[in-house]
Amino acid sequence: MHAVAEWFATVTQGKIPRELAVMLVSMIPLLELRGGMIVARILDLEYWKSVVFCVIGNIIPIPFILLFIKQIFKWMKKFKGLGKIAEFFEKKAMKKSDKFKDGEFVALILFVGIPLPGTGAWMGSLIAALLEMDIKKAVIAELIGLVMAITIMSILTYALPGVFTFF
Repeated sequence: MHAVAEWFATVTQGKIPRELAVMLVSMIPLLELRGGMIVARILDLEYWKSVVFCVIGNIIPIPFILLFIKQIFKWMKKFKGLGKIAEFFEKKAMKKSDKFKDGEFVALILFVGIPLPGTGAWMGSLIAALLEMDIKKAVIAELIGLVMAITIMSILTYALPGVFTFF
């Protein structure tokens, strides 16, 4: 992830505002807030701006995924190539959904909040939508998870910035 974030920072540097670069990375599945904080640090963005733009970027896709992903997947399945992509994400989400059967609210908080590859708001929203979790409950759990994730990533990127040189 560090390599992708570093590449994105290099490609966008000087072409778009740093804040926009951080927000865009935070919107990308798999990179999300984790990648956004790394890009923010590489671009030497002030800490408070990093937090604001990472969180905004990570929040933007949540309602769209929760409300429309089932319809989008249904539409995608009408096309051969897109159908395979939809099925891939459905299978991936359902595979991870076993963790949600008991205590779905807490499980969603932890899933979004612990910044590991394959976790985050995108996949959390996808799982919540496919499991037909109450939208209000899902949004609250994801927001709490985002606070947890931004806290962890703040420590790793700003308090201990050398951590990512080892990965």
